[in-house]
Amino acid sequence: MSDAPLKGLKIVDFSQFLAGPYATLRLADLGADVIKIERRGKGDLSRYLYVSDVLIDGESTIFHAINRGKRSLALDLKSEADRQKVWELIDEADVVVQNFRPGVIERLGFGPKDVRERNPRVVYGSVSGYGSDNDWSTLPGQDLLAQARSGVMWLTGAEQHGPVAIGLPVADVLAGAALAQGILALLVRRGITGEGGVVETSLIEAITDLQFELLSTFLNDGRQTPTRPRNNPAHAYLAAPYGVYQTADGHMAIAMNDLQALFRCLGISASLEGLDPFEDRDVIARLLADQVATQPTQAWLDKMDDADLWAAPVMDWHQLVNSGILQELGMIGETRRGDESFNTLLSPLRIDGSRPAAHGPAPYLGEEPLSWSSPTD
Repeated sequence: MSDAPLKGLKIVDFSQFLAGPYATLRLADLGADVIKIERRGKGDLSRYLYVSDVLIDGESTIFHAINRGKRSLALDLKSEADRQKVWELIDEADVVVQNFRPGVIERLGFGPKDVRERNPRVVYGSVSGYGSDNDWSTLPGQDLLAQARSGVMWLTGAEQHGPVAIGLPVADVLAGAALAQGILALLVRRGITGEGGVVETSLIEAITDLQFELLSTFLNDGRQTPTRPRNNPAHAYLAAPYGVYQTADGHMAIAMNDLQALFRCLGISASLEGLDPFEDRDVIARLLADQVATQPTQAWLDKMDDADLWAAPVMDWHQLVNSGILQELGMIGETRRGDESFNTLLSPLRIDGSRPAAHGPAPYLGEEPLSWSSPTD
């Protein structure tokens, strides 16, 4: 990608599995050259350890999804010869990224202090489970466990349900996105002042930030915990009609709308007099649910669209992909490694009207030479 905004940027990436590699994926999509430093013989854990048994060219789908366009060096960081090879890369690097548990990278000799003493222009990015030098620092930094400690599991589902986990590694992805944002900020500063820097984030910080709106309410409302709706839940705080409702043939989501206008549109004759959208949201939701269940989704959507009211069908992945929207946006890419071709999702950004994407598939373990020279140079 000749016009990639980060073309020529060199990144040494010690990270593995998800949070760190997600950050470097986003930077690779913008044109950065990312060299993964992997354990000789084993490599990144996500090559073979993941929840899915779907493999592409012998390795997990997550490894392919999050490491496309990167390069790999397989080294033993306890070997002095291999450590010297890493230092040679760091001497030319713009960015170093790691997501080991606190203290591990320092024991290996590649912590931010050592790296920046040798190359002061380096931007050093670290992501951990819970930060360093606190009571939680040594806890395992895994997404589900961070979700469990963050309070977020009490925001999804209905009042009568127990805690509900978000069904994807949201803490990892958000931490990786935050790390990429911080790296880019320090690169801008370096362009102005010549000074590198260190940016740190963690899973707990990222998933807490996800809740900034609701936590701000909690912190300024006498610290009263929200009560999730009993019926048609979608948000722990928002008033009726906000929720997901079953129709005659599926489900639909109804967002914030004027209740009087919504009842007229849906043909609900019940009076709203004396009902408060917050205090009585379960009563109102039940009135809506009973009516919405009588007709198919599209019939209600047509009525609500005509009345300029907010609603949407609840779609599954088949419906999303078959809608064609991802294809129109150019978000689905295709790549090949070995004898297999496969689809992958591309960057969510568009730069100057085009979608940037890291070139090539995920690397084989240790397939690249010990040099910044790229085969495409």
